[in-house]
Amino acid sequence: MKLDLMDGQDLLLDTTKRLLTASWSTQTIRSRHDVGDRSDRAISSRGADLGWTALMVPDELGGGSVSGHAVSDLALLVEELGRVLFSGPVVSTNLAAFALAASGSTHLAEEHLPGVVSGTSLIAWAVPEEGTRWGADATGITATPSAGGFVLRGVKWPIQDAEYADHLLVSAMTPDGLTQFLVPADVSGVTVGPMESIDLARRLAFIEFDSVQVPATAVVGAVGEAEEAVERQLALALTLQCAETVGATDAAFDMALTYVKDRKAFGRAIGSYQALKHRFADMLLWLEGAKAVTEAAVDALERGTGESDSACMAKAYVASKCPLIVRDCLQMFGGIGFTWEHDVHLYLRRVESNALLYGDRDYHLDRLAPGIGL
Repeated sequence: MKLDLMDGQDLLLDTTKRLLTASWSTQTIRSRHDVGDRSDRAISSRGADLGWTALMVPDELGGGSVSGHAVSDLALLVEELGRVLFSGPVVSTNLAAFALAASGSTHLAEEHLPGVVSGTSLIAWAVPEEGTRWGADATGITATPSAGGFVLRGVKWPIQDAEYADHLLVSAMTPDGLTQFLVPADVSGVTVGPMESIDLARRLAFIEFDSVQVPATAVVGAVGEAEEAVERQLALALTLQCAETVGATDAAFDMALTYVKDRKAFGRAIGSYQALKHRFADMLLWLEGAKAVTEAAVDALERGTGESDSACMAKAYVASKCPLIVRDCLQMFGGIGFTWEHDVHLYLRRVESNALLYGDRDYHLDRLAPGIGL
């Protein structure tokens, strides 16, 4: 997003591009879809060696950002992953690392974050419910106090990367208020099942908690005091998703721009016709706006002020404009753009899916409305 990279960020992006060029392509997405396997933990483990999973982890636990600005590092990384529609558990893992590092639960951080950094442990962020509640409003799942701990009951969905997670970071409502728990994915009573997604490269799942017993030591932070933490996690999730969407949209835009420069009709490149120039001008304006609001959301998280509002504004704009851009890009290719073999529909699937995941435009405009008296 930023034109001037800080120290270390250029190396992170360069090594990431090299790995993705060698190991990931749209053909990888198609081949995995054909066999029903969208898991890519092997590539993610190699990414962990490059620092993908260490950015939100404190230095004393083996992590650390490359520039001293962890959110900026991570947003740039996720934007690059979005350009190639990578589907590994980078966002979910970093969300969980962010939550554990900030929670004050030293025993959980020391036990689990080294595995996150090394890529040997995957934690899925299991907050959303029913596809309509995405942050601190996701209070349908209950945690009833019991001897030595809590009993979890309810369903979470749609959850990214849950099917191959080792642990689940779960928000639930206790008698004292919203609380987060770190739950092993294989504990008795937990059922994880696949969900359909229009995005061919991404796995979504539902998680059912059927009287799942968890000890008091599984509490992340303090009982009943997770609302603010969950909202900050949602702000980070939205910001990273916007960065990913911007990367995917930018790639689709470049693809369409190259095509209209090369494709000839009536003896001239179709991109030279005024009608298409106007459409590309609109698309570029929207794309630069999406980059700007995403960068503002990153800056808000780095400062630690206004992050929720900035993230909601970014998501509302990106979810509104980026699908329009990629739909127009698809139309630039004419009939071939609608074929299975062409890559542009893969980008449209990712952008349209992201427009709904973690809340659509209207959801986030509703969240912003009280701030302006509506």
